Amino acid sequence: MHPFTLTSLFGPVAIASALVTASACMASLTSIAHAQPPEPIRTLIITGHNNHNWKFTSRLYKETLEATGRFSVEITDDPGKTLADPGAISGVQLFFLDYNDYHQPRRWGDAADKAFIEAVSQGAGVVSVHSSNNAFKGWAEYETMLGLLWREGTGHGPFHRFDVTFTDREHPITRGLADITDHPDELYHALVNTQNVRFHRLATAHAALDRGGTGKDEPMAFTLMYGAGRVFATPLGHVWEGGGAQKLSVSNPAFKILVARGSEWAATGTVTLPAQWQDVRMHNTLTDAEKAQGWKLLFDGQTTEHFRGFRKATFPEQGWIVRDGTLTHTKAGRGGDICSKEMYGDFEFVCDWRVEAGGNSGIMYRCSEEHQYPWQTGPEMQILDDLGHADGRNAKTRAGTLYDLVACAADVSRPAGEWNTARVIARGGRIIHELNGIVVVDIDLASDEYKAAHAASKWPGMPHFATLAQGHICLQDHGDEVSFRNIKVRRLD
Repeated sequence: MHPFTLTSLFGPVAIASALVTASACMASLTSIAHAQPPEPIRTLIITGHNNHNWKFTSRLYKETLEATGRFSVEITDDPGKTLADPGAISGVQLFFLDYNDYHQPRRWGDAADKAFIEAVSQGAGVVSVHSSNNAFKGWAEYETMLGLLWREGTGHGPFHRFDVTFTDREHPITRGLADITDHPDELYHALVNTQNVRFHRLATAHAALDRGGTGKDEPMAFTLMYGAGRVFATPLGHVWEGGGAQKLSVSNPAFKILVARGSEWAATGTVTLPAQWQDVRMHNTLTDAEKAQGWKLLFDGQTTEHFRGFRKATFPEQGWIVRDGTLTHTKAGRGGDICSKEMYGDFEFVCDWRVEAGGNSGIMYRCSEEHQYPWQTGPEMQILDDLGHADGRNAKTRAGTLYDLVACAADVSRPAGEWNTARVIARGGRIIHELNGIVVVDIDLASDEYKAAHAASKWPGMPHFATLAQGHICLQDHGDEVSFRNIKVRRLD
């Protein structure tokens, strides 16, 4: 009897074929394992003027796109200057329009206009959201690029909830998407095709007569071509300055994924993003660049080693928990305020925060433990659900303010349940608060402006308030649920 071998069982030809196939499979798996992710799509958000809340929306659009891991986003608040600079727009694959010339009926300038039109006609993609279709009446190239525009005869009913129905479910943008139900927004009707361009409709919404509409199904998303450039447009995304609940229109996950997928298609002609909204970013880490700049991570998503209870030797045993990569104070947790173990004088502090509906908290700094509470010495950057808390009705106690002293210069806080990014810069007597990428407070504690605000506040009875050169950074327990992540600090002294 012959000894058992693979060759005797299958034959030499079969074995050789199997080895070749196995080798090919291994090579394929190795290739997949070492495959590099696609280069991020270089995107330029064009904003800086709009009769809507562009300071809020433009920064949210940047975060929305970057959270997918597919885009690298820059913002220009001065498109006339940026678009006219060949170096600034060289390599831009996608122009994202969050711009409206309302009350400023002029173009960006000959050089900027020409560069923009040429870049798109040669293949750069375009995304137009909401009132960008109001802009540049009479500029034929722009009107041809956007297709459907707000012009004479166009209108809308009140901000309300309505359904958006996808009429082409096989387009790469919409394939696999469920209809958007109960979406809070403004519903444009009777948009005008001034240049008689061909466009492809992707979605509609019914503009009900009892909501001030036309009684017709109006286009809510569509595509078209401008030369070699692909264009995705939607009239959704209405947010007035001080619009409160209107901010939900652009924070709705269904809206976010539609815009993200439309952006990817406009830039590349394909869509790889999933049909459900996902934030794929890594949190609670430092980049090599941040490390080189002197940043220190105060929360790694797992431990609380850099914090302790205010005027306590250890971290609270109740109230504060680590949950899903966040440092969270639970509602009515009675954990007390927590503080950084180290003290800081001149510093830059950054964190993301998210508060429950009606919630209140704060970031206090240069706090002394020689007093019973952090707020007796430390100025506070307010954390708040502006829409659901009574303090949201007071300009000096809204989210981002120097609490009870200096109001925010812009309305950029996000609704309850959404993440906000806070930045505090303290250098000597100068205090800067930045919220979601916008400077909202910039004050010198030695200025007459601050002295007047202090005199009118609750703080004159606390002689050591905002007088210390250094102290602890504290996160407030105000009884409500609030979560933090990406907490980091660097010394400026």
